[in-house]
Amino acid sequence: MNKISLKLGTLFFFIILILESFLFFFLHDNIVESRIEEELTALQARGNSHRDVVEKSYKSETLHHIALMEAQAETEVIITDEKREIIISSNDIDQEEKNFLAKKVGNLPREGRILEDRWRSEKYISTISPYYIDTNKTGYVYMFKSTDQVQDLISRLNSHFLIAGILTISFLVFTILFLTKALTTPLIKMKKATEKLSKGDFSVNLPKLGDDELGDLSDSIEILANDLNHLKNERKEFLASISHELRTPLTYIKGYADVARRDTLNKSDREKYLNIIYEESEKLSDMIKDLFDLARIDQNNFTINREFINFPLYLQVIYEKMLPAFREKNIQLVVNCEDDLKVFIDPLRFEQILLNLLDNAKKYSQPNTKTSINAKREKGKVKIEVKDEGYGIPEEDIPFIFERFYRVEKSRSSRFGGSGLGLAIVKELVDTHEGGEIRVESKANQGTTFIITLEELRK
Repeated sequence: MNKISLKLGTLFFFIILILESFLFFFLHDNIVESRIEEELTALQARGNSHRDVVEKSYKSETLHHIALMEAQAETEVIITDEKREIIISSNDIDQEEKNFLAKKVGNLPREGRILEDRWRSEKYISTISPYYIDTNKTGYVYMFKSTDQVQDLISRLNSHFLIAGILTISFLVFTILFLTKALTTPLIKMKKATEKLSKGDFSVNLPKLGDDELGDLSDSIEILANDLNHLKNERKEFLASISHELRTPLTYIKGYADVARRDTLNKSDREKYLNIIYEESEKLSDMIKDLFDLARIDQNNFTINREFINFPLYLQVIYEKMLPAFREKNIQLVVNCEDDLKVFIDPLRFEQILLNLLDNAKKYSQPNTKTSINAKREKGKVKIEVKDEGYGIPEEDIPFIFERFYRVEKSRSSRFGGSGLGLAIVKELVDTHEGGEIRVESKANQGTTFIITLEELRK
């Protein structure tokens, strides 16, 4: 009883059954009333026809001819004088007909009128038509038709309606079964698909159902399955990467710590090993800090305190902070910024972005090259570029460089100490700023340009 197909089918059946029953009863009553009206109109017309004949030829032969003709028909005729005394009738007169003759008729129009139309409760339906021979001789033509004949007509009509109703209900049941099956079959497939998803099986393949709501739902489930499968694979890769990245410095730390503890080791070697342990612990600390920052961003627990910053002065501070490291590697660092350029940023987080990009530029550039920071207004936005003349990024790697733990040429990243988290953090931090976007342009062995765009907000 809990199946949606049964619920929908039952609901549709009763709704359509109620509507069709109402329409059937409305149509039936109208047809019956129309048929009775036709019978009464025909009876009235027959009486008026006899009246016309009587008025044209008022003879006993004519009256007998009318009575004989009606005796062979389904109707009865009674012709009376003005005092409603019977002159002639087509059949024997019963008590009900005598009761009609006893009623006062009053003033009658030329076309006559209907005396009785209650076909459900009376024995006869009846009409009366006056005739005028001359000013001294008048009378009435009474017409009668047994309601048994009318009831038989209505009974046949009811039988036809009953057959039509049975056929309609049968067709309705068949149609509802077909429609509910057509509707619920894709829903059942989607239900099974979601059950697979809940069990961790993301190999969902649903048929194309068109451009309606069911089609949209099917597409949404497939998209969800693909996204979940992507997240599952990313999680596996993330766990594999983080375990590898943590294991490497820990292996160095443990190995060199064991060596440094030897009593036979001289002082210079011990200091060298301790320096290696310190460097690896710094790498490990930086990685854990990056992971912690990413976790806070993922949980929306990352505070952004934006304020209007004089950007030329801000970049000058960054420049002075990074200049010694670039000079040590013999790389030229320059800053080009429009005067009076103000940006609405979190100064601490944006410094983290620029330092990360500059650190990458320094790591992956050779001596005697140039790295530049350029900032300007462009089409209502602020455009910031960090451009180097380093090794560059292969074209096939560009779409993935902002993914966590993704590294271009793993051996090169290992040589320069990259963990694959820096650019992921940069993108997340840029996205937290108003209208913030970051993209990269690069060619192998020609350098890389990271381009950040921000909304230009004014006080």
